[in-house]
This record gives sequence, structure tokens and C-alpha cells, in this order.
Amino acid sequence: MSHLKTPSQAAIFSPSVARAAASTAKDWSYVDSWLRSKYSTSNGSSRIPPFERNPDTLRALLALAAANEAADEDRDQLARVEEAALEDVRASEQARRERRREEEEKEEEEFPRDKKAGGLPTGESLAADLLAALEARLSREGSTALDAMANMAVDLGVAQPTPESLGAAFVDLQGRASELEDASERVDLLRRYLDRESTRIEAFLEDLRHGDEYQLAPDLAKQNLELQRQIKGTETKLPELQQQVISLEKSVGIPTLTVEDVQKDEEAYLELLARKKNLDVQVKAFAGLSPDIEAARVQLEILRTELREATEQRDTNFEKLVERESPVKTRRRL
Repeated sequence: MSHLKTPSQAAIFSPSVARAAASTAKDWSYVDSWLRSKYSTSNGSSRIPPFERNPDTLRALLALAAANEAADEDRDQLARVEEAALEDVRASEQARRERRREEEEKEEEEFPRDKKAGGLPTGESLAADLLAALEARLSREGSTALDAMANMAVDLGVAQPTPESLGAAFVDLQGRASELEDASERVDLLRRYLDRESTRIEAFLEDLRHGDEYQLAPDLAKQNLELQRQIKGTETKLPELQQQVISLEKSVGIPTLTVEDVQKDEEAYLELLARKKNLDVQVKAFAGLSPDIEAARVQLEILRTELREATEQRDTNFEKLVERESPVKTRRRL
């Protein structure tokens, strides 16, 4: 084949390369046969348009051939389904005609005078004939649309359906379905949250059961008994203590306090506290002095002497620094 030949084709010694070349040749053969079937003419000849043969073109043609075959299979299956549906429709139409003929014969037997007199058809038979004529004149799309509307009307429970009412009902159902989906998502989110919290609580309870840090004290029952005993003893002493307080109030007398008295005491306390802070600042300046007055005076004089010496030393050093840094003025000769 021309597409498998190369200018310098060498012998293939590798099995993997040979398998790849055989697979490529098989794919090209399948593509060529598929193209010939698509471009075949009435006289049996086929003229395939020229194209470049490379791996990308092969992959594209293989994908196109697979899609075409799948579409052909779908079309054949649809044709078979339509044929079967048409056979069913014809059978039902034949049965309906037979049933109608039987009904007409039965009606003729029951009412022979009206038929002989050439009476008019009844409303039911006229409606049936009209519906049969309409169904016979409908196209395949129209019949499908009519069946869809009828099924939708039955599902929605609409007695007298119209496209507008069916559309409104369908939109309403779509809105309710969307709301239900949102509610379902919220419920699912809440369920996941509850599951996560339940798992966390179960883990916490497991830690409480088996963890050392949450274990009860071994003598907890003894401590509870001791506390109950103390509470009961205090309860028995409480009336006696109340009587003592009452007698003490009668003998001593408790002064009555008002809000103004408490406020005045608070202001006085705050004033004393401020004075204390000022005195603490003043006393802090004399920190480190001896408690003896004479010794404190001697220490103060020593500190004053050291201060004067330090001041004199500072002044002397400053004068030396000024003399050293000042420029020397030369005396002019007369």
C-alpha cells in the first residue's frame, strides 16, 4: 500500500515495531474501506479526495468512522422502533375499526328503524370520526407532541389542558423541584454537620471513659460524705448563730447607713489615698538615709561635699577643653 511505503524502508527486526506497523496498516485499511463506502457512486466506482496520511489524520478518521457507525446504529435502531410503533398503531387502528364496526352492527340491530329512515349520526360517533380524521392527518411530530401533551395532562391532573396551562404547570413544577433540591442540599449539609459533630462527641465520650485525666478521684464518695456531714452540722448550728446575731444587734446596735454616707466615706478614702501617694513620693527622695538624725546629717554633708568636688572638677575639665580647642592668637610685631 502506498501510505505504508517510505523512501528508505528498512527491515523491521523489533517485534513491537512490527506489531505497531501491522496495527497501523490495519487501521488504514479500515479507514480506506469506510471512505470507499461513503464515496461510492451509482456505477460502483469511488473517488476518495486526496489527503495527507499521517498519524493525526489516522486518529481523526478513526474517530469520525466510529462516530459515524454509532450514529448509523442509532438511526437503524430508531427506524426499527418507529417501524414497531407503526405496526402497533396499525394493529390498534385495525382493532378500533373492528370494534367500531361491531358497535355499528349492534346499534343497527337495536335500532333498525332509525337506520332505515336514514337518521343522523350520534354525537359520540361524530366526535369519534372527527378525532380519527384528525389523528390520521397528523404528522409524526404532531402525533408525538399530542401524545406528550396528553401524558403531561394526565400526570398533572389537568382536565382541559392547553399549551399555556401546561406550560404554567410545568414551570411551577420546575420551581418546586428547584426548591426541593435546595432544601435537600440544606438537609444533606445539616446531616453531614450532625454526623461530624456526633463523631466528635463519640470520640470525646470515649476519651472520658478511658482517659486518665477525666477519671474520678478514688475517694470521691468519701469526700461527698464528709461534705454532707459538714453541711448538716452547719445547718444545725445556723439557728443558734442567728439568735446570737439578733441579741448582738439588740445590745450593741448597728448604725443605719445611707448611700450618701457611703459616698462621703469613699471620697474621704480617695483623698487619703492621694495624700499617701504624695507622701510616698516625698519619702522616696530620702531613701537610703540612716534612721538616726545625726548620722543622716553627717551622710548628707558628705554627699554635699562630693557634689561640690564633682562640680569643681567638671568646671576645671571644661576650661581645659576650651583652652585646648581654641586657636592660638599670634602677637603682631610693631
